[in-house]
Amino acid sequence: MTVTPENIGGLPVKEGTTVFSKQRAAVNCVGLSLVLGGVLLVAAPGGAGILDASWTAPTTNSDGSPLTDLASYRVYYGTSDPSCPGASFVEVASPAPDPPDNQTVLSTLRGLSAGTLYNVSVTAVDASGNESDCSTPASASARIAFAAAPTGTVNFGTVNVGSFADQTFTVSNTVGGTISGGVSVSAPFSVVSGSPFSLAGLGASKPVTVRFTPTTSATATVNVSFAADGDTISRILTGTGTATDTTAPTVTITSPTSNPTFSTSASLLTLGGTASDNVGVTQVTWANSRGGSGTASGTTSWTASGIVLQMGTNVLTVQARDAVGNTATTSLTVTLSVTLAFTDDPLAAQSTLIKTVHITELRAAVDSVRVARGLATFAWTDTTLTPGTTAAKLAHVTDLRTALDQAYQAAGRSLPTYTDPILVSMSPIIKAIHLNELRIAIRALQ
Repeated sequence: MTVTPENIGGLPVKEGTTVFSKQRAAVNCVGLSLVLGGVLLVAAPGGAGILDASWTAPTTNSDGSPLTDLASYRVYYGTSDPSCPGASFVEVASPAPDPPDNQTVLSTLRGLSAGTLYNVSVTAVDASGNESDCSTPASASARIAFAAAPTGTVNFGTVNVGSFADQTFTVSNTVGGTISGGVSVSAPFSVVSGSPFSLAGLGASKPVTVRFTPTTSATATVNVSFAADGDTISRILTGTGTATDTTAPTVTITSPTSNPTFSTSASLLTLGGTASDNVGVTQVTWANSRGGSGTASGTTSWTASGIVLQMGTNVLTVQARDAVGNTATTSLTVTLSVTLAFTDDPLAAQSTLIKTVHITELRAAVDSVRVARGLATFAWTDTTLTPGTTAAKLAHVTDLRTALDQAYQAAGRSLPTYTDPILVSMSPIIKAIHLNELRIAIRALQ
């Protein structure tokens, strides 16, 4: 619009043209009369929208004399009409006290609410603080200080479950200065690079990579948000997952053997092996036919430790699974047997001297059958028995009976019967039959 020059009050009367758009607002300070007033700076409202304003500098006072003491301009803005005079304005220093002809003055209003329509007017202030009347207002909507491309809906297409597809966005600085922000999105999409971002200078840009990783055969639609300096740009993302993978993985046991059978006397076993798949193995698990199961550590190279074996045959089955649920299994048959060789077997009544080694061997055997049934080793009286020093005690026999009875209970078996079921200190004699009975009961539990 064209503004007709006027001579009011003592400042500029130069004719000019006003233009105001989302990209630039131009206001001509013509026909402005000075009034005396104080300077009050008010913080701009929250948000990150901006408007650029420009106007032609005045050159003469209203009496026609040359302008020599122009100090500044006040750019008033607001959503009401008129916005000038008002509490919201920015002070812009004049480039010169005596502007040349056709000098254009620029100012950027920041901190506005993006998308909101604002009215803007300009006044001139001389070195004495006198302020002119308000210019004819111009109006436009504040714009966001950054951009994100592409615009519209971004389709990632059809992607196999367990695989992924990437799309690249570009965020750019559209106003200058430094714009900082970040990108967020919900599953099954994720941001794999480019966030957070900082764009220094007009036109500065940075790529942002977003990944679609479907977990089910379905179409997913979400919003990706680019946020910076209080403003947010959203784009719609869509992608379809498909379970076209029908290839089962492979799984192999390599440790403790690659053979189909294995024998051991240790009640705890560690399995190890490898697995592979055309897309990827997601999990390896194991199960014992005699009870117990778990998840192995690793996938392509896996380990399953702490597997408790039961006496006799244990069929250990290992299963590998891929992302769409295809599975493969392999197995190892493990036989747990404990060969018990006891000193002085059997103990002869009234002739075999009871020795420390007899107690020590029984303890080891009882602990073995306890562990095989998921029990901890027993807390024995006199943990260390020293031959020739530690005397065999009735308490040692009582411990053995108690520990073995617990193993029988864990196995769901009827408890053994013992000669002299109650051992008392009044009869501190360990008989051969006491230890022979324990040996028999241990072998029966194997």
